[in-house]
Amino acid sequence: MASIAAYYAGKNVLITGATGFMGKVLVEKLLRSCPDVRAIYMLVRPKAGQTMQERVQDMMQCKLFDRVREENPEFHEKIIPISSELTQPGLAISPEDVEKLKACIHIVFHCAATIRFDEHLKHALLLNVIATQQLLGLARQMEKLEAFIHISTAYANCNRRHIDEVIYPPPVEPRKLIESVEWMDESIIRDITPRLIGDRPNTYTYTKALAEYVVQQESEKLNIGIIRPSIVGASWQEPFPGWIDNFNGPSGVFIAAGKGILRTMRANNDAVADLIPVDVVINLTLAAGWYTAVHRPKSALVYNCTTGGINPFHWGEIEYHVMSTFKRNPLDQAFRRPNANITSNYLINQYWMTVSHKAPALLYDLYLRLSGQKPRMMRIFNRLHKALMLLEYFSNQSWDWNSDNMSMLLGQLSPEDKKIFNFDVRQLNWPEYIENYCIGTKKYVLNEDMSELPAARQHLKKLRNIRYAFNTVLLVFIWRIFIARSQMARNIWYFVVNLCFKFLSYFRASSTLRH
Repeated sequence: MASIAAYYAGKNVLITGATGFMGKVLVEKLLRSCPDVRAIYMLVRPKAGQTMQERVQDMMQCKLFDRVREENPEFHEKIIPISSELTQPGLAISPEDVEKLKACIHIVFHCAATIRFDEHLKHALLLNVIATQQLLGLARQMEKLEAFIHISTAYANCNRRHIDEVIYPPPVEPRKLIESVEWMDESIIRDITPRLIGDRPNTYTYTKALAEYVVQQESEKLNIGIIRPSIVGASWQEPFPGWIDNFNGPSGVFIAAGKGILRTMRANNDAVADLIPVDVVINLTLAAGWYTAVHRPKSALVYNCTTGGINPFHWGEIEYHVMSTFKRNPLDQAFRRPNANITSNYLINQYWMTVSHKAPALLYDLYLRLSGQKPRMMRIFNRLHKALMLLEYFSNQSWDWNSDNMSMLLGQLSPEDKKIFNFDVRQLNWPEYIENYCIGTKKYVLNEDMSELPAARQHLKKLRNIRYAFNTVLLVFIWRIFIARSQMARNIWYFVVNLCFKFLSYFRASSTLRH
């Protein structure tokens, strides 16, 4: 049987979402580990004043591609951008490009999706469901297509505690829902969204469940595989440890904790934090593409790409390792010393949010106003609190994912492919991974220079001394107020001061006698 790299040799691959976090890692891995791939077609739209070509150019200059650039400086010649807008009819692909794709594509990797938890339902349907339908329609016309791999999420069925590698019945028939929202006013859709999503926490998980059903409907006509990653985090090994390029999910929380902004978070210390490194997801995705094309399973295979049932790690452990890493490798110009705590108690969390978040933010903004600067800390904390609220559902409970198909696929790989396309999470050392993750946020998200670590450590010492001085002054101030009101407190105070004076006198007399 051909190896994975040998299978992709000479193949034309189509990737949606290629400029996103996972898409970039997929492109890099294909170019580096499957160097004989013929071409990678990417559906890209203009964004933020950048043309399609400019976005692709920026992506290829990213540090992520350094290893590929060293091995093959001409790698960009294999990347072919196709202008597209997934929310438009026909994906807004030109007729010429449609014909080109129909004639040459062998494998499709559908990574594009909106991952915003608070996305408006209509827009989430457009990107996650309708765009998937349209891409499947195009895939049916591809003359050489051998596999269609859809990236879903392990939380698509988070309303269940045990999740098998099957596609569950959808909460509603997607076609009927799409027809309904087309004529509804935005305000009406917003009002009925909570009732529609039911026991799911957000529109993201709801629409991803619908998308899985849409993909399943095509499984008789296409060779389909579905990948369900859990919380995708920084890279474990490839192309180098700790690569991350965004504030999404745990990355933003880690940075907020490292900066000393985050002091409390509502989570269950004993709940499994089902993080999955991005390179593990991509290695599994490429292996699934190979297996789907070569073995042509009779029905769509679902791969739960998770760690909790194989190599569990808990939120309490994450808190410890994140704090210890940032104390050893502090972020530049931290607001306070890293000292975040996790609690599952709502009232305790609210108390610490008021004392450790809102009160310091108000005081700092007052200082900024008095010094003629624009206040910003309260705005930062409000955004942080909103992000934490969206994560609470996932950080306070655990799920049990079956991962038999993932294990089966690992068993199908040759020893060489197991090394090159490693997705065996049993080998994952969590403390080492979390340390690399935290350092990765410093180097690749915040673009901080590791040579500045001594200055950052000095800044932490300065913050520690300020805190000690402030606490001492505050204690003395409170005690003095207490003394002014209580005769007993005054007696205790005078007794302690007299005791200290006698001890110093005795110490001085002993030193004199020795000499």
